[in-house]
Amino acid sequence: MDLEDRKALLQTFLAEAEERLIEMEETIVELESRPDDEELVQKLFRGAHTIKGNASCLGFSRVSEFAHALEDLLQRLRSRTLAVNSGLVTLLLRGVDALKHMVPDAVAGVEEPQPAHLALQRQLADVTLKASSDESPAGAGAETDARKRPFGRREGDAREWLDRTKTLRVDIGRLDRMLNLTGEIAIAQGRLRQMLEKSTGHPGEAILETHREADRLFLELQELILKVRMVPVGPLFRQYIRTVRDVAQAHGKLARLVIEGEDVEVDTTIVEYLKDPITHMIRNALDHGIEPPDRRKQAGKDATGRVTLRAFHEAGNIVIQVEDDGAGLNRRKILEKARSKGMLADGQHLSSDDVYRLIFEPGFSTAETVTDLSGRGVGMDVVRRHVDGLRGAVAIESRSGAGSTVTIRLPLTLAIIDGFVVGVGEETYVIPLDVVLECVELPMSERRRTEGRGMINLRGAALPYLRLRDLFSAAGEPSPREKVVVVKHHGCQAGLVVDDLFGERQAVIKPLNKLFHGVPGISGATILGDGRVALILDVPSVLRHTLNQATAEAA
Repeated sequence: MDLEDRKALLQTFLAEAEERLIEMEETIVELESRPDDEELVQKLFRGAHTIKGNASCLGFSRVSEFAHALEDLLQRLRSRTLAVNSGLVTLLLRGVDALKHMVPDAVAGVEEPQPAHLALQRQLADVTLKASSDESPAGAGAETDARKRPFGRREGDAREWLDRTKTLRVDIGRLDRMLNLTGEIAIAQGRLRQMLEKSTGHPGEAILETHREADRLFLELQELILKVRMVPVGPLFRQYIRTVRDVAQAHGKLARLVIEGEDVEVDTTIVEYLKDPITHMIRNALDHGIEPPDRRKQAGKDATGRVTLRAFHEAGNIVIQVEDDGAGLNRRKILEKARSKGMLADGQHLSSDDVYRLIFEPGFSTAETVTDLSGRGVGMDVVRRHVDGLRGAVAIESRSGAGSTVTIRLPLTLAIIDGFVVGVGEETYVIPLDVVLECVELPMSERRRTEGRGMINLRGAALPYLRLRDLFSAAGEPSPREKVVVVKHHGCQAGLVVDDLFGERQAVIKPLNKLFHGVPGISGATILGDGRVALILDVPSVLRHTLNQATAEAA
């Protein structure tokens, strides 16, 4: 086997092992609440057996031996010589955690055994040995009760394997390349369209009609590629079953995760970015929302709290919600903390929405003690920063004594943006359409200002504005009739002064070169139909810059 074939085989093994381990983790947590479910144990056994066999074929002896120890223990569950309890579930989860570290290490060429993994392997073997010594002699008595029968192979096993063969693992890099190609096609079509529109006579009209057909096919191809990139959120959501179990136990609470909308599909890139925000939202719900069992009983609630992780489509967006049935946010406590940190002036009044928005500020936490789970004020700040990076919005609702709901609203894909194209001097920029409210002319009195920022009266309300010309040092003379594009994000509103308005345009987003990653106010680039390169504005950072300047001047 040559080096390239070996490399491809290792990547396949790694991907399949990761999928198996995630599936095993979910199944173990499910087994804790359904200890008599034969299929769950059978599913776990198959997972360990597959990882053991694949690792052995590749010469990963440490992984194979550890998986074998886990498989032996699961065999005792199959034969009913070992009972499911909380301690055993924790041991099995630790075994899966160990394999999650060992498999990538083995693929990377590092298979030096870690003392913790060796100790855990011995513990697995000890539990297996004890279960074996307690096993009743064969033939001591026939048990007809289904709970006493060894777990055997079911007809559904083969069907499950056949279902898996209907799926295809696709390299995301190839999909990205296909999407980039559609962008290149769009550029060529734009140039062709311009040439054809200038031509006259029948031949030009015929070619133009052919171009329209090609344009239709291009849009169909683009839509198909975007659909290929879409994946269901179910696998991501099910990973948090373990998180809820572990965090609730660490806090001495009881909680279960309810998943809704696991078949809802979203761009695969968004799935990766959602992992950290959802983790922090769930931790926050368990730490600050769900009450201890005794307090829940006193309030007439079930001792076990409920955290609901929900996904659905709405108005062309993907909506993710984390809802708990806990105590709700403590408005008074949030205000006291904000005032103690100097975030609010004495006597300043805020609406409930504004109060709840404070928990997204960096360093803000109402926890009285700092633990490994809370108190550092980074959790919900991480949520907002991730959501901003995804061109999304986050909001929170709370009901005293009934719980809270954190809602994230995101675009379905990060690959294409509906934008509003503007011109500043010789430069062209794209503003995400979902943050654009309206466009107005800059008042004559403001056009004479030499500063790059100022304030205008918009229907009786003061609106700070910023000249993009000054922000990006654009070349060329300003337009005699400058326009203000009013944008809004997370309740913050400001105006962006530009020279020209070119209208709405759908654009394929191209990532910036690493040299431009530190440039404030820019999130990406696109190529317009006429071949021009346009920069995509990072509106949240531009708004922060504008409002900070306005606040500093007011002070």
